[in-house]
Amino acid sequence: MNARRAPLRTLIHALAGLLAALSLAVTLWTGLDERGVALAFGVLVAVGELTRWNGAQIREAAPLGAAAALSYALLGENAGQPTQHGALQVVTVVLAALLLGNVPHIARGQGPTSDQLARRVLTVGFAAVCFQPLYNRGAFGQWCGPEYAVLLLALLTLTALCDAVLAAALAHSRTRWPFGPLLRDELRGLLGIGSAVCATGAVMALAVAVAGLWALPVFSLPLLLTQLSFRRYAAVRATYRQTIASLARATEIAGYTPAGHARRVAGLSRAVGRDLGLSDRELTVLEYAALMHDIGQLSLVDPVPAGATAGLPTREQRRIALLGGAVVRQTGVDSAVAVVVERQADPCGEQPVAARIVRAVNAYEEKARDAGPGGPLTALEELRLATAGEYAPEVVESLARVLARDCLTLPVVG
Repeated sequence: MNARRAPLRTLIHALAGLLAALSLAVTLWTGLDERGVALAFGVLVAVGELTRWNGAQIREAAPLGAAAALSYALLGENAGQPTQHGALQVVTVVLAALLLGNVPHIARGQGPTSDQLARRVLTVGFAAVCFQPLYNRGAFGQWCGPEYAVLLLALLTLTALCDAVLAAALAHSRTRWPFGPLLRDELRGLLGIGSAVCATGAVMALAVAVAGLWALPVFSLPLLLTQLSFRRYAAVRATYRQTIASLARATEIAGYTPAGHARRVAGLSRAVGRDLGLSDRELTVLEYAALMHDIGQLSLVDPVPAGATAGLPTREQRRIALLGGAVVRQTGVDSAVAVVVERQADPCGEQPVAARIVRAVNAYEEKARDAGPGGPLTALEELRLATAGEYAPEVVESLARVLARDCLTLPVVG
C-alpha cells in the first residue's frame, strides 16, 4: 500500500485493536457479569453474522448483527432489573460473537475485512462508552418512558454518524478518493438500512428492559426477514450487473472492439468519477454506460478498425452513439445509462458529466493502446492539447490524477 495512504487507516486499526485487547483482558480478569444476558445477545450477534450477505458490495451486510450489538451496548435493564455489565464487556461479547458467526465465511475466504472489524469494534465501543458508565452511575435515573426512548435514539443516531465518519475515513485512506463525497454517500446510506438498524437496536433494548430476554427473538425477526430479503435484492443487483457486462462483451465477441476494452474503460471511468465526487448512484450509471459505450457498433455494416471511434468524424461518432443508445433502451437498462451512451459524442459543453468522462476515458484507452510503449503519456498529452474543443479539462486533469495515483496506465497498454 502507498505509504501516504496508510497512517489514518493504521491509526483506526490500532485504536480498534487496543480497545479489543483491553476489553478482552479486563473481561478475562473480572469475569462476565450476567452471563445469561451476554449469551443471549452474543447468540443474536452470531446469528446475524452467520446470515450475512457476502455476494455484493453493500453498506451493511449483517444488519441483524449490527442491531443486536448496538442494543447490547445500550441495554440498561433486563425485565425491570438494572444490568451491571460495562462497556468493555460489551466490546468483548460482540467481538467474540462476530468472529464466531463468521467462522463459516472465513473458511470460504469471505470473512469480514479488517476495516469492517475495526468499524464494528469502534462503533459498538463508542455507543457502550457513551451509555454504560453514565447509566451505571444513575445519570439516567430521571429519564423514563418516551424521554428514555428518545435518549436511546439520540445515542444511536450519534453512533451512526460516528460509524459513517469512520467508514468514509477508512475508504479515503485506502483509496484516496475525496473524503466529502464518501461521507455524503455514507450519510445517505443511513436513511436506508442504517435507520432500520438503529430503530431495531433501540426497540430491542427497550423491549428487553420491560419484558426480558424473551423479547429478543420477537423484535429481531422483522430485521432478520429484511436481511434475507436484502440478500435476494443484492443477488438480483449482482445478476443485473453480470447481464450488462455480458451485453458489453458482445462487441468483443463479434470482433468490433479489442478484448477487455469495455471493462478497462468502465474501471477507469469509475475511478475518475470517484475522483470528481460523483455519488454511488451516479457512479453506477457511469459504470454501466462505460461498459456499453461501444454497443452501437453492432449496428454497423462495416466494423470500425480496432473499434477506435475516437478518431472518426464527429458526425459518425454521434451516429454510432445514437445507435448505441437505442440498443441500450431496448435492453431495459436504466434510461439514464442510455442518455449517457447517446450523448458521449455531443459537444463537450452540452454533455452530462458521465458522458464527458466516458468520452475522455475511451479516447485515452484507444490512443494509449495504439501508441506503443510510451502510449499512456502520449495519449494523455493529446487529450490535454485537445481539451478546448473535444474533452472537458476537469475530466482530463482528473484522469491524470487517477493515473498518477493508482498506476492505472499498465492495464490499458496490454
